Amino acid sequence: MRTSMRFLCIQEAMKYERIKFLVVALKESIEIYAWAPKPYHKFMAFKSFSNLVNRPVLVDLTIEEGQKLKVIYGSTFGFHAIDLDTSQVFDVYIPSHTQGPIDPTAIVILPNTGGMQLLLCYDNEGVYVDTSGRVTKNVVLQWGESPTSVAFISTGQIMGWGHKAIEIRASETGHLDGVFMHRKAQKLKFLCERNDKVFFSSMRTAGSACQIYFMTLNKPGLNNW
Repeated sequence: MRTSMRFLCIQEAMKYERIKFLVVALKESIEIYAWAPKPYHKFMAFKSFSNLVNRPVLVDLTIEEGQKLKVIYGSTFGFHAIDLDTSQVFDVYIPSHTQGPIDPTAIVILPNTGGMQLLLCYDNEGVYVDTSGRVTKNVVLQWGESPTSVAFISTGQIMGWGHKAIEIRASETGHLDGVFMHRKAQKLKFLCERNDKVFFSSMRTAGSACQIYFMTLNKPGLNNW
């Protein structure tokens, strides 16, 4: 079973002043928890969506224009959404040019779009759609190789970790901003970003332990690491 978790801090002007959510993708369901302050100090069950037709592989949560909460999740079939007000589940993007299952790698909620526009990455490409499933840009992000991990970072760029190189691209256009070659082919996985550093690790294989690496970001650009 593959599990994906994501913390989000969301402001909802009408009902909540500030709420922290924990979204968990399980085998055939998605669980949402909300942080309860004093006297509880713990996450408590908020919403649950079970018996999903398409098994969730990764998940995220967005709030549209400060009003409507939606879960966006990826499966081996495509990308889907759940309207938390109505519990309606619908498809956001289903690739029509691929045969067989896909490997969803990232759901990027693009900044300054009111939580409405997304970059959905799978296999070796990414597409731009809104949360209703409408294609917003006639652009397809194309990685040089299929990444094993993809992450949106604070510089407004996305990083893709391939077997041979790390690619850095502009999240708004998919333009290639930089490529960093590995000394040897290996699978790498994004861990987190802290301050001006991006941490990632090698994937454990039989007989070998994983190693932790980091890159230092040179804000506002990525000209030097």
